[in-house]
Amino acid sequence: MAQVQELKVEVRAGTGKGPAFQARQKGLIPGVIYGGHGEPENVALDGRTLERHVEAGHFLTTLFMLDLGGKKTRVIPREVQLDPVSDRPVHVDFMRLAEGATVRLEIPVHFHGQETSPGLKKGGVLNIVRHAIGLVCPAESIPNIIEVDISKLDINESIHINALSLPEGVKPLIRGRDFTICSIVAPTSVREEQRAAAAAAGAPAAEAAPAAAAAAPAAAAPAAGAKPAAGAKPAAAPAKK
Repeated sequence: MAQVQELKVEVRAGTGKGPAFQARQKGLIPGVIYGGHGEPENVALDGRTLERHVEAGHFLTTLFMLDLGGKKTRVIPREVQLDPVSDRPVHVDFMRLAEGATVRLEIPVHFHGQETSPGLKKGGVLNIVRHAIGLVCPAESIPNIIEVDISKLDINESIHINALSLPEGVKPLIRGRDFTICSIVAPTSVREEQRAAAAAAGAPAAEAAPAAAAAAPAAAAPAAGAKPAAGAKPAAAPAKK
């Protein structure tokens, strides 16, 4: 489960590009806290501290306890904007999470057991249908990742959402459908061989039909050199010039 991280923030005076630029000049990253029953609050936090949290991974699924001048608020990051050149954070949005609150999140999927999977040992290929799963999670039960074990998966077998053990209270966003998470498919070379074999099996039948149709008129035509029937008059010879 996601662990609550402590993070100090300070009040940011003013809104717009000017105050945000001034905050960045001081090594701070502007942000906003919204949601719950309170009004949005403009804050700023240390840029290097934020970078470390973002680079550690799972930032958007990690709970934070923001310390704003001694006032603590439990939040979850909803968006972090990155500079297109430096790839460093330039703005972050936090959403308040009260006790008993739920949140919709995209949780990444991690696969393990590849080394013992019978399907992969036979040359099969792991077909990942979903790299992340949309879940409705209680704030106290947000998973960092969803683990999927494929150690017993064979070729042409798959794993669906109903086969996974989700944390208590966590439910998929998609309801009423046992959607596929991953499967193991035959390698391309095997599929091509199967198609070629099927095509070869159908070719003799396809060639036999035209051959039979061509043989029928030939059998009906009189054989070359056959004698005329009795009583039949011979054809008149051409006149000599």
